[in-house]
Amino acid sequence: MSWLGLLLVGVSLTDLVFSVRPARIVPEAVGATALVLVGLACGLTDTVDVVALLAMAIVVMGWGHTVTRGFGRGPGWLPLALLAVAVAGVLALSPYAGEAGGLLGRYLDRTPLPVLAQLTPDRALLLAGVLLLQLSTGNVLVRLALAATGTVNPARRHRRDEQAPPGPPLKGGRLLGPMGRVFIVGLGLAGQVTAASIVVAAKGLLRFPELQAAREADRGGPGIHEVTEYFLVGSFLSWLLALGSLVLLV
Repeated sequence: MSWLGLLLVGVSLTDLVFSVRPARIVPEAVGATALVLVGLACGLTDTVDVVALLAMAIVVMGWGHTVTRGFGRGPGWLPLALLAVAVAGVLALSPYAGEAGGLLGRYLDRTPLPVLAQLTPDRALLLAGVLLLQLSTGNVLVRLALAATGTVNPARRHRRDEQAPPGPPLKGGRLLGPMGRVFIVGLGLAGQVTAASIVVAAKGLLRFPELQAAREADRGGPGIHEVTEYFLVGSFLSWLLALGSLVLLV
């Protein structure tokens, strides 16, 4: 599973860099370069591994380009399809991947941390890719899926329709989403699935005041059905991403 871990690392680093510095070409170039360098540092230097690293680097470059278009006027399904095909291809070809080692293998052999010492280099790469995926890339995937299904943020649509001045942007969701997904994956790996379900329930409770406020007829904002649909679709997509990532690790 070393190839899959590297692919997820490259894609995730691309989105992380873009969230810090939204420049053209730079984020995907950083992600693709990091993917190749990490792969070579992990001892994946056989011909088939090098070809796979270059192919995955091209996928990362394509991911960055299509995501930028998807957030603009381009189709939101295109980057989703690209990533889905790439992941499926890597999984199908994973038996041909070389065994990771190199610098990462030597580090894991010498680390004093028991949790890391129990990991093989292949699993360590996959774990790193899965955890990084829960951060900015998780938010990107949810936004693209919402756009592809036509599920528009009702608050933004209402402001546009009424031509009202926008209020201060609320960016807490960009942090709460990754925190919730990482928490669910961590609890799942620890075998605390029940505790992970509490996280899901807690998010619903935290959203309840927003849903209740939509009932006020004189509020002039989006209706409760619009808000509820947007919340449910976005939340379930986020939770499915965390659970799907957990499946790769167990």
